[in-house]
Amino acid sequence: MTTKFHAYAASSPKAPLEAFAYEPAPLGDHDVEIAITHCGICHSDVHLVDNDWGISSYPLVPGHEVVGKVAARGKHVTNLAVDDIVGVGWTRNTCRHCRECMLGNESLCLNNQATCVGNYGGFADRMRIPGDWAFKVPASLDPAAVAPLLCGGAAVYGGFRAADLHPSMRVGIIGLGGLGHIGVKFARAMGCEVTVFSHSPSKKADALAMGAHYFVAPGCDKPQTNHFDIIASTVSANLNWGEYVDMLRPTGQLLMLAAAGKPMELSAMPLIIGRRTIMGSCTGGRWLINEMLEFAARHQIGAQVESFKFADANKALDFVRQGNPRYRAVLEA
Repeated sequence: MTTKFHAYAASSPKAPLEAFAYEPAPLGDHDVEIAITHCGICHSDVHLVDNDWGISSYPLVPGHEVVGKVAARGKHVTNLAVDDIVGVGWTRNTCRHCRECMLGNESLCLNNQATCVGNYGGFADRMRIPGDWAFKVPASLDPAAVAPLLCGGAAVYGGFRAADLHPSMRVGIIGLGGLGHIGVKFARAMGCEVTVFSHSPSKKADALAMGAHYFVAPGCDKPQTNHFDIIASTVSANLNWGEYVDMLRPTGQLLMLAAAGKPMELSAMPLIIGRRTIMGSCTGGRWLINEMLEFAARHQIGAQVESFKFADANKALDFVRQGNPRYRAVLEA
C-alpha cells in the first residue's frame, strides 16, 4: 500500500492553503523520491494559487524551488544515490527528443511539465520526479539559500549566459528584489561592473555589500547613454523602457527577467541604429542548472532569505504576496 504524501494545497483561486494528503504515482524505474527539507516561495507561486495566469487546477500544491534528500530511487537511476541532497526547479520533465531538448534548452520544450502546474509541488513533505530533473546540490551551499536559485537563480544565470555576458562588461540591474539581488551576485562574480537601479534608497547598503559598484535611486544622476552592455530588468513595473535602451551601448541588450503588467512601449529607431536587442529568460535546461550550481558553489553565492516553517505556509505566502521579503522567502521543515 502506497504511503500518502502530505502537503499544503489551495482548493480554489485565492483560497488559503490547507492540509492535503495524496497518494503519489508509483516510483518509476527512472524516478527518485525526495524527502523535502526546504522550498523557496517564488512570486509565481502566488500567481498560481490566485490563478492570475488562468492555468491553475485545484487542489493546487505550489512550490517549485525544492531542496531535499533522495529517499528512494528507481532501479535505473545512476546519477543520484539515496541521501544525496538535491534540488528541483520549475521543470520536472520534458520530451527529450525535440529540437530544444536536443540542444540542451529543455525549459523551452513545448511539452515540458511544470513541477507545480498539473502536478503537486514542493509545499509538501515528499515528491517524486524523474531522476534526471533532480540536481545534486554542492555540499558547500546552504540548502535554504540555494532553494531560490533553482528557479529565480536559473532565470538570471541563464539570461546572462544567453546574452554572452563576460568579464569587463557593464551590467545594469533594475530592481534589488528576489531576482535582482541574485543578479548582482552573479554579475559581480562574473567580473562585471554592476550598477543597481532601485526606487528604494534604503537598499543602497545592501546592493553595495552584495557586490554592486554603483547604486542609482530617484534623484540621482543616471549613467550616460551608450554605457551598458546589458541591462537586466527584474521588476514587474511599467517603466520608461526607451530611457534604458538609450543607456545601452551599440549591440547592447535589454534582458527581461520579469513581466510588466502592460505591453512595452518604445521606439524602434534606437534598436535599429544601435543594433540593440530585447530578450527574455526563463529558468534553464539541465546542463545550465548544473553549471549554475557549480558556479554558485565556487563563488559561495546564495539567496538572502527569510525562513518560515511549512506549517506557516499561509503566512509565508502572504508575506510574498505583499512584496515583503528581503530578499526571498523559504519554507523549512
